[in-house]
Amino acid sequence: MDGINLSDWILALPKELLVIGIASLPILELRAAIPIGCKLLGISALGKVYFLSLLGNLIPIFPLLLFFKYFFQKLQDMAVLGGFFRWWFKRVKRKSKMVERWGFWGLVLFVAIPLPVTGAWTGTIAANLFKIKTKRAFLAISVGVIIAGIAVSLIVAGTIGLFFVGK
Repeated sequence: MDGINLSDWILALPKELLVIGIASLPILELRAAIPIGCKLLGISALGKVYFLSLLGNLIPIFPLLLFFKYFFQKLQDMAVLGGFFRWWFKRVKRKSKMVERWGFWGLVLFVAIPLPVTGAWTGTIAANLFKIKTKRAFLAISVGVIIAGIAVSLIVAGTIGLFFVGK
């Protein structure tokens, strides 16, 4: 009796759901979801992939803002994963000087930079580190995600030659 092959099951999902799922994951976010949706999954409408990626990237943000706000210290004090969270939070603090300096607009810019470890997930940590109010942080992160999505879409479309995903 054959077991269920997880990769076959995942690839059987609708392409649109895969794009949303990839965009909602930490580190990957829409920075990976847009090129994967367009180039690997073959969704030809870049606007559709952008919208799906934007949706997927924003879905976890408000819950994460609340989660990190209420459990920030407890995560660092955990026996098993505390070391990871302390490392991650320390790294975010070191990398997010613009958030500390410019608050809301610094958070927008921090999230908008389409590089790994500057996205919405990390932005939620920065917002908590610098005590930006939840609604304001969500707005700043949303604007940053919109800008990052536009930048990545332009790159994928070939408008900006900084990064090229093979045809």
